[in-house]
Amino acid sequence: MCGICGFLAGPGSGSGPESGLEATARRMADTIAHRGPDGDGVWADGAAGIALGHRRLAIVELSPLGRQPMVSADGRWVIAYNGEIYNFQDLRAELESAGHRFRGHSDTEVLLEGCAAWGVERTVRRLVGIFAFALWDRRERTLFLVRDHLGVKPLYWARMGGALLFGSQPKALRAHPAFAAQIDRDALSAYLRFSYVPAPHSIYQGVHKLEPGSILTVRPGREPERTVYWDAGDAARAGIADRLALSDADAADALEALLKDAIGRQMMADVPLGAFLSGGIDSSTVVALMQAQSARPVRTFTIGFGEDGYDEAVHARAVAAHLGTEHTELRVDASHALEVIPKLADWYDEPFADSSQIPTLLVSEMTRRSVTVALSGDGGDELFAGYNRYLTAPALWRRMALLPAGLRRGAAGLIRAVRPAGWDALAGLIPEGRRPRQTGDKLHKLAGVLDAAGPDAIYRRLVSQWQDPDMLVRGGREPHGPAWDEGLATGIPDFLERMQHLDSVTYLPDDILAKVDRASMGVSLEARVPLLDHRVVEFAWRVPQAQKLRDGKGKWLLRQVLYRHVPPTLVERPKAGFAIPLDGWLRGPLRDWAEDLLDEERLRREGFLDPAPIRACWAEHLAGTRNNQHRLWNVLMFQDWNRRWGSAAAPAPLAASAA
Repeated sequence: MCGICGFLAGPGSGSGPESGLEATARRMADTIAHRGPDGDGVWADGAAGIALGHRRLAIVELSPLGRQPMVSADGRWVIAYNGEIYNFQDLRAELESAGHRFRGHSDTEVLLEGCAAWGVERTVRRLVGIFAFALWDRRERTLFLVRDHLGVKPLYWARMGGALLFGSQPKALRAHPAFAAQIDRDALSAYLRFSYVPAPHSIYQGVHKLEPGSILTVRPGREPERTVYWDAGDAARAGIADRLALSDADAADALEALLKDAIGRQMMADVPLGAFLSGGIDSSTVVALMQAQSARPVRTFTIGFGEDGYDEAVHARAVAAHLGTEHTELRVDASHALEVIPKLADWYDEPFADSSQIPTLLVSEMTRRSVTVALSGDGGDELFAGYNRYLTAPALWRRMALLPAGLRRGAAGLIRAVRPAGWDALAGLIPEGRRPRQTGDKLHKLAGVLDAAGPDAIYRRLVSQWQDPDMLVRGGREPHGPAWDEGLATGIPDFLERMQHLDSVTYLPDDILAKVDRASMGVSLEARVPLLDHRVVEFAWRVPQAQKLRDGKGKWLLRQVLYRHVPPTLVERPKAGFAIPLDGWLRGPLRDWAEDLLDEERLRREGFLDPAPIRACWAEHLAGTRNNQHRLWNVLMFQDWNRRWGSAAAPAPLAASAA
């Protein structure tokens, strides 16, 4: 893994000689040095007005022969690349059989020479891996920006001051002298709903995230053109149209073989390697199949909390002991959170409010002390129907549709009449192994969907924090993305599968994968996600729902693979996620920090957010009448980011009607 950046100003742009271009590219690269502490490089062509920058985290081919930016053997192509190509040895052998001779042993060189031999799109379609790269064609003076199938690796781009800027993180773009962006109030509205800024938007006006599975082509004198080489929607529709007809045992055999291949390929590294282990289904499956292919104990890492109901470390410890891994555990309390919070705006670089960012950062820091590469279990929930909403939302809609709207609204009122703490107390009567976590909050969330007009509206409410963010953002008008696409039901008619697809193209890349990328690369750790090998994704869409959801549990087929290696008793428990006791921390050790950021006068002076609903939300939380932790965290993470980076993007003037 690495960090990339650069810009295309074009010939005659007045950017100065190559040394000036190189200096600018180096300043951009220096802002993302944490992504690549093992080396740096720049390349520029003054006549073309192009410069590429690179920061290297050396994983494969540790010698200088892996240094970037790299020029192809024929001198035509130059690449700055971030990622890992797991089938590069196969591609290399094919190129060698055609007469090509390689200088080193890096996947970068294979990717570069593949593009030279086969063309960009044809090569990218053959890749198995995670990647974001910039490729310059010196002959045609054309720039290609490419992002991997699922969006594991990030890539931002913008057109400013006559130049096209790009980089792994926004801070690289901010270092270019042409950068002059304002905060995008529409994107801010979307952020407050989802806890992340959804692609293709960023928090800045005019700065875009390149969408997964895409190639952005920038040709002389033409507008940038985006083409799609792999589409998650196409994969879903193709899988639904061509279901597997395998017995349960044969389906489990097929999935295990595919996962073993994906995981085995991702265990390739010339540096120490380990895995994150929560003790849940996904990470336990990854670790089990790693250990099955390793001659020595796999190194595993987990994090635990002292607060009751949040400690998953005991489960990870049990799985590690059964598999015989070399296990490391970190215990966390509020003091750790206080140490991490000042880093969040720098590490995440955009407003980002998935509170599991804190333990993800902490476990990444701990892991990096021992290894340079860590495999993660992300993606299993989206592929194999693991989220609780996949069970509850369709059942809820089936029942709701039988009731008059007025009756549904009345039921919602009755639920809200009991405080979440009251529902939690009642849930205490349920045996612990069957008791859902945070019952009161979940019931109050249920109340918020009872009057939904249809199943897709239910989904939007379940994934929303602020239900009407435009009322919160002064001058904001939320852009509507895939979750509002009424045409989805034509190709993906099943509501549950539509939720899986929507999560795969929104929540997965823009929340889960962004969180892991920023946390891991913030400490120079490469995180790999074998469940998101695009071949696994395509296979999962062909699996019938009856082999994903069964007996009231999701991830049925994935569980069958895991049970071949780990007893069910070690991993069977209610789904918890990577949660932290944020509600109590905000009322306790984080209260002063939060109060400063939520100060009414401060909010009014900054001019982005309406203080009234925020102060009311804060008062409810402090009084304990509602657990508003997630809505408050959204606001707090924007406020903290704005305090750190707001000077780089002054508020846009509002029209009189918006003021």
